[in-house]
Amino acid sequence: MPTPAARLSRANDAPLRPDRDYVLYWMISTRRTRWSFALDHAIARARALQRPLLVLEALRYDYPWANARHHQFVLDGMAANAERLSAAGVTVLSYVEPAPRAAEGLVACLAGRAVCVVTDEFPCFFLPRMVTALAARLDVALEVVDSNGLMPLRATPGPFPTAYAFRRFLHKHLAEHLYDTPDPDPLAADLSGLTGANPPAETTRWLDESPGLALPAGLDRSVAPSSTVGGEPAARRALERFVSEALPTYLEQRNDPHLEGTSGLSPYLHFGHVSVHEVFDAVTRRAPVVPRGEALGMAAGPPWHPGCLQRDGKGQREGFWQLPPTHEAFLDQLVTWRELGYAFSFHRPDYDQYSSLPSWALATLEAHKSDRRPSLYDLSQLEDADTHDAVWNAAQRQLVRTGRIHNTLRMLWGKKVLEWSPTPEEAVRRLVHLNNRYALDGRDPNSYSGIFWIFGRFDRPWGPVRPIFGTVRYMSSENARRKLHLGPYLAAYGGDPA
Repeated sequence: MPTPAARLSRANDAPLRPDRDYVLYWMISTRRTRWSFALDHAIARARALQRPLLVLEALRYDYPWANARHHQFVLDGMAANAERLSAAGVTVLSYVEPAPRAAEGLVACLAGRAVCVVTDEFPCFFLPRMVTALAARLDVALEVVDSNGLMPLRATPGPFPTAYAFRRFLHKHLAEHLYDTPDPDPLAADLSGLTGANPPAETTRWLDESPGLALPAGLDRSVAPSSTVGGEPAARRALERFVSEALPTYLEQRNDPHLEGTSGLSPYLHFGHVSVHEVFDAVTRRAPVVPRGEALGMAAGPPWHPGCLQRDGKGQREGFWQLPPTHEAFLDQLVTWRELGYAFSFHRPDYDQYSSLPSWALATLEAHKSDRRPSLYDLSQLEDADTHDAVWNAAQRQLVRTGRIHNTLRMLWGKKVLEWSPTPEEAVRRLVHLNNRYALDGRDPNSYSGIFWIFGRFDRPWGPVRPIFGTVRYMSSENARRKLHLGPYLAAYGGDPA
């Protein structure tokens, strides 16, 4: 299947170079060997141009918030990718930068012998700037492939103000894109004509300096690796566990912090170790179709397919997929909320700036900026979970220890930082730092959605007007204690279980 046009773009105007040696796939965010439009496109290019395929997967030393936790998670995936690609006969270079700027010139050197260069599209962090900067220096075509979501980024008309607005758009337009799926396992095909790429001899100077698939010396180790293992094999195990064990009770247990009721897939989705298409396939393949208005039971219909969608464009949360309620609830998170953030980041380069908040939120926060704060903490106190609030401290300790906060408590965690910071702008900076330094799924469009939701993005005004918050939605630890069974959670993360 050709790459869907909505998923393919050119980063420069340079031509293909058919007299050169190989197709170069520069793997930067879709870090997997299955269900990848980018890998599919690179393989198709290599076949069409009758050249071998060369895959470069690299890891920068000094990306913002670089530390042992993020590095190790990526390294786990690089090792798994290298093993699978090599077993299929594809030449792969796994390069870990040993020091800042040590990789300068490596991609350009490889591109100098490439018929064309294929890379991944990611609408966030430093990656778009990196791709744009490289494209301007190359004399060969650099093609960018979007494997981010079920809805191609370029098929969205702009940023959406709310999940409801985006849901209405999905209900009208998503079905046509669900028939275009990446190959579940492109390495299972006959790749004999794509093997044997020879990288330029000059690349040995970079590879010889690399520490291999290990943490480089001098890297920040103050944030220790998580017990969560990275990589495509681990991601697929997590997906299978979720679908077979947790999905049936997802609707009832997802909001309980002491239960493993969520999918745990967000780090794998962020680093590209699993595809949203594979997750979607796993969730829908084994689910009974439930026509709208009918109860789940013997009346459930045949296996799900895109024609089952209710394309009325009304934006309702239930009934669009015609699946059981627990499946519908999960898919609303996986598709609506996740891809809402991706579309926003794609269309708004200021996605990470306070000024990108909706005008009503900016106005109400400004009106209450000078309100007295009952407690003020500096960043180091927050980082050390040194506040008077046992629930907040437990959430922060979970983040520092494990690289995640339970989704329900993450919202409260952010609201309290707004309450305890001298200004809302400073609260944004603190939340971005805490999330991106410690969270495995940080530095992602979806994590920025979560942070900025605290301040009103994708939300609406809420009454009554409150100090500090104005009409931005308010949350309290007292309400969390009343609504949630927090005893085991607080005990696990050093809080007061009372």
